[in-house]
Amino acid sequence: MSNDQLRYEDLEELLFYHFKNRSLLTEALTHRSYSHEKKTKTNYERLEFLGDAVLQLVITEYLLQRYRDYDEGTLSKLRGYFVSEGFLSIIANEIGLGRFVLLGKGEKASGGMFKDSLLCDIFESLVAAIYRDGGYDIARETIIHLFGKRIDEDISSNSFIDAKSELQKLTQKVYGALPEYNVLREVGPEHNKTFVVELIIEGILHETGEGKSKKSAEKDAAIKALSRLEHVS
Repeated sequence: MSNDQLRYEDLEELLFYHFKNRSLLTEALTHRSYSHEKKTKTNYERLEFLGDAVLQLVITEYLLQRYRDYDEGTLSKLRGYFVSEGFLSIIANEIGLGRFVLLGKGEKASGGMFKDSLLCDIFESLVAAIYRDGGYDIARETIIHLFGKRIDEDISSNSFIDAKSELQKLTQKVYGALPEYNVLREVGPEHNKTFVVELIIEGILHETGEGKSKKSAEKDAAIKALSRLEHVS
């Protein structure tokens, strides 16, 4: 059995889905840097376009069925969160998707397998590959298997709220000022950094947040600040 076959079987076990047409899986995992290096035309990009649409539909159906009391505006916010780069990259990291992606030498050297934007794109292409190989019902089952528990947990904990926007509205109302974010330090190797960010509100409130990107670290700090200010009206 080849190394590629072993790699594919490992990924299929994580997905709880085994491909009938392995070429679709290869296409979904092939980054353009790899196809350019190997001088082939096949890469993940066309599948990504389809996968985005499949995800949108599956998540929309799931939310409509599970959260019947939520209005259209709230459902729209929820869907946006659960198909966002931030959320999809979390799911991709949980299954270790980066180690299966075929990358060119340059992209691999720059830590491509750790990049949230790349992982999000590849995850969407993988969804499309499952859809084309097994049909919509199978794609939906796979997505819900990977997403369902986390969707319910994040809704229960209000993690889907745009913390930075909510904090900005609150601080403008209460203090007449906007939050300021400053990077305190970056920890770890270039391809796998952790950012530590300080949030300051008018010199009155200080919080710190951590994340694998500046954006996620800022969100972490904003969530903490909101929690401290939730009693303020």
